[in-house]
Amino acid sequence: MALLTLAFALTAGMAFAQDVSSNYMPGTDFSKYKTYRWGSIKDAVHPNQIVDAEIKQSVDQQLAAKGFTKVDGESSDLIVAYQTAIGHEREWTGYGMGGGIRFGGMGTATSQTISVGTIVLDFYDPGAKKLVWQGRATKSIDSGASQEKTQKNLDKAMAKLLKKFPPK
Repeated sequence: MALLTLAFALTAGMAFAQDVSSNYMPGTDFSKYKTYRWGSIKDAVHPNQIVDAEIKQSVDQQLAAKGFTKVDGESSDLIVAYQTAIGHEREWTGYGMGGGIRFGGMGTATSQTISVGTIVLDFYDPGAKKLVWQGRATKSIDSGASQEKTQKNLDKAMAKLLKKFPPK
């Protein structure tokens, strides 16, 4: 029982870890991109205005740290857009007491439903009119979290997602 409880506890910790993945257009020369502007994806799902601003702030910080300049207007090397999806997932929390397998023991596991969000971030080359990079961060938006926790999760997710952007 103690091992089962430990397994639940470890699974709960891993269940909310943020996962990121990305892909890019082969043959793209990312060294030519220096500026970007925000765009939108037709019919994309977006959160409320507050979370929208938090997402853009997180991305802006990461891109600025990499030497990209955000511009207003129609002229930029890249257009950045995103969409979100919010789903629900069961989170398990477990703990145990007692002497392990040989002596038995007591353990408890509880579950709760949490909201988890995925952000898909797209980078378009407006001159070539094509998608050149796409990244996905899961478990980065929790609609039930405080504003501080939401911003912290977004900052962490965008840092992790954009760690290898631009591709070498």
